[in-house]
Formats: sequence, structure tokens, C-alpha cells
Amino acid sequence: MNSPFLVIDIGSTKICAIIADKLEDGQVQIMGHGIVKSQGIKKGAITNIELASKAIRKALNDAKRVSGAIPSKATVSISNNYAKSLNSTGIVNIPHKDISIHEINRVMQTALHNANIPNEYEVIHVLPYNFKVDDQEFVEDPFGMNASRLEVDTNIIIIQKSNLLNLKKAVKSAGVDIDDVVLNGYASALSTIGNDDIELGVGVIDLGGQTSSLVIFTGNSIRHNDFFAVGSNHITNDLSIALHTPLQIAENIKIRHGNLSESSDEIVELPIIGNEDDRNEVSLGIVHSVIFARVEETLMILAKMVEKSALKEQMGAGIILTGGMANLKGIRELAGAIFSDMPVRVSSPTIKNIKGVFEELKNPAFAAAIGLLQYNIGNHTEYEININKELLHSKDKEEIDVNLQDLNIGDTIEEVHKNKKMAKNKVKNDDNEIDDDSFGTDQGFELPKLPREKGNFVGKFVNWAKQLF
Repeated sequence: MNSPFLVIDIGSTKICAIIADKLEDGQVQIMGHGIVKSQGIKKGAITNIELASKAIRKALNDAKRVSGAIPSKATVSISNNYAKSLNSTGIVNIPHKDISIHEINRVMQTALHNANIPNEYEVIHVLPYNFKVDDQEFVEDPFGMNASRLEVDTNIIIIQKSNLLNLKKAVKSAGVDIDDVVLNGYASALSTIGNDDIELGVGVIDLGGQTSSLVIFTGNSIRHNDFFAVGSNHITNDLSIALHTPLQIAENIKIRHGNLSESSDEIVELPIIGNEDDRNEVSLGIVHSVIFARVEETLMILAKMVEKSALKEQMGAGIILTGGMANLKGIRELAGAIFSDMPVRVSSPTIKNIKGVFEELKNPAFAAAIGLLQYNIGNHTEYEININKELLHSKDKEEIDVNLQDLNIGDTIEEVHKNKKMAKNKVKNDDNEIDDDSFGTDQGFELPKLPREKGNFVGKFVNWAKQLF
């Protein structure tokens, strides 16, 4: 096993910390987790660093207690609130004609350099959605291809520095450092979309407690992200106001009787705010109406966001609903009516490569937390630049080594100098002979054999080598 790693999903209503280990077969073993109610966080933003830090520390302690491991760094989610996207293009020449990880990194770093990033924002993701090799567009993976020029179109996700720094302070005060930061909507998408969704294009809507996020995948990457400051807690507030009952009672009513497809005339007795000894009789039909109105309004606004993105025609796989509010009965049918010309489905996080998943983590409410695990073990987009300006990719060292060994033309400058040095070292000045065995197909080409004549052989060899190199 490798060293255990830590992921923390920091939401407006809950904080989930998971300690896991990456196994040799590429799977993940969850060792422990902790879930606590959020404090000091509203609508995805830190509003009280001290309270937020206490909540994060409690979730960490619960996870450590179960796992017995104490990671010092964490991959943390950050809300789509205050996040923006901008597009940028990078172009580089390929002097040695073969595209390696180095060239892919160069072109993406060039796109980042060319972007006009506002001073008050920090880059957290650089995601390529279109590679162009010479005149060939929409190349899925340029790695190993032969080309003289490489271009890339990227979607750069930026976040307000103040929001990011407050998040870092809260996590640091809880006793761990932030190793990487992942957009919440991106993490939710990683745990819910499949290969067909990526191929066809899909929108992922995470319906959280106080916020709803939208990310749209096309071209094997995120092309658009948006945010709406309404979630399932607003349903609770609406019920509390309409039924004149305490918030906790309203929450219980929502969970127990929330149904968007069926109504009932059943009467229930609820305590009254400020006088819980008295009871108020309420029809579940009223409960249904209040919940339906809020959810319908939320989905209609999200549908307008999809229209505004100008990517709707590229979303062949439709809409995926996840997050805690996606647990409401009948929400898929209602969303299907609102997104009338698009397929809609509700998705729980994919756990096929994760072992030791507790039952509560299989809920759509934990899509972002499971997505952070997927991100941490390399199940992100094919290539991306993270907040540390590092290129992340899914190629392992063996693939890179094989790619380099298979080069038949266009050796790197270092390889050319190495070949020169090897050729010169094989000249035997004492008897003016060359060791023919020193040259072969391992160098990418086979040198012609020269006659073993005496006299001015060294001079002839030097002239021949100059012409060759």
C-alpha cells in the first residue's frame, strides 16, 4: 500500500473527511471517514473561520479515530460560488516531431500564460477540451503522435483569492495543509459520469443544501460551470414559514413526506413555533405544494443556465442530478418535464473501484466526496493543470518509456549529443579501428559500416560524422 491520503468535502450543510489508501491494482481502500454538520459556512463560502475550523477538525478526528492514520495534507473541494471560467489557447512547435508529455505540458502552460487572469483571482484548473495536431482538430489524445505543431483550447477555472485563502486558513487551523483544491461541481461529476456521458456531452447538477452547481462536460472536459445559491435547505425554510413549525420539524417533514409526483390529503399534527405544546393540523397536500413550488423554480432557473451556456446542443447524454436534494421522490420526473427535450437521470456516486465504502457514502449527497477520491487516484480528465501549476495526466511511467523507445526519428537534443559522444568514444586511436558492434538499431537508426583502413581513417570518420549530425 501507499501512504494514506485525505480528502475533505466542505459543503454548506455538512463536512465529510475520508482517509483512504491507493492499492497496487489502482483501486481505493477507504480506511475511515467522518461526517459533521457544517458551521461557519454559508452558500459555499467561509463566513467564520474559527467555527469552520472546529467543524473540519471534528470530521478529521472522527476519520482518524477509525483509520488510525494521520495524513498531513488533504485534497479539498471548493464551492462553485465565486468561481468563473475563461477560455485560452496555446500553440507550440514540435521540433522533434513527436508529441510527448513534455510537449503537452508546454502547450497547456502556454495557454495558461496567454490567459488574462484578473489579479483578484487564482487558477485552480486548466482543462483542455480540444487538441489540434497540425491541421487535424478534435484530437482526443495527442500523446505519441507525429506533428510539427500542437495547439490546445482550454477552459480555465478561476476562484476569488479571498475565498480560497479563507478556506486554506480554516483547513490549516484544523491541523492539515491543503495539497490540492478541486471545484465542487467537478468532483461531483467525476463520481457520476460514465464514458458514454463524456463522449456524448453531459450536464451535471449537484443539488446541495444551500447551493446548486452546474458543470457541463463536452470534448472530454468541463466547458462551462455555473452556480445558484438555492438548495434543499430553502425547502425546509419554506415549510417552516408556511406551516409555522420549527426548522427541525420542517426538515423531518421534508424527508419523510417529500414527494413531487404524488400528493395526499392526510392530516398531520405539527408543533407551533414558540409554543410547542400546541399542535397545528396540516394537510400533506400543503406540504407537497410548498416543496413542489420551490423545486420547480430551482430547476427552471438551472434550465435557463443550461440554455445560456450555448452548449445544450452538445449535451447528447442530457442531465445528471445528484446531491442531497436529488433524493426527493419524483424529482427525475419533474426535471424531465422541465428539461423537456433532454434525458434526465438521478445518479449516486460510482464506487466500482473503491473498497470499504460505508453505506451512507453511497448516497447522492456524497457525490463530491467520492469524486475527490477519484480525482486523487488519477481518475480526472486526461490532462489538466492543477492549482500548483503541475500537469496531471493518466499516463504511467511505462507508457512514457515505451513511447520514447519507439521513436524512430527526431531524437531529442540530449539523445543526439549522447550519440555523438558514443561514436567518438568508440574510435580506437591506438589501432585506428571502430567497434562495429557499438552501432545498431537501438539508437533509432543503423550507421553504415566503414572500411577498416589504416592511415587517415580518423579524419575521414570525423568528416563523415559531421555530415551525419
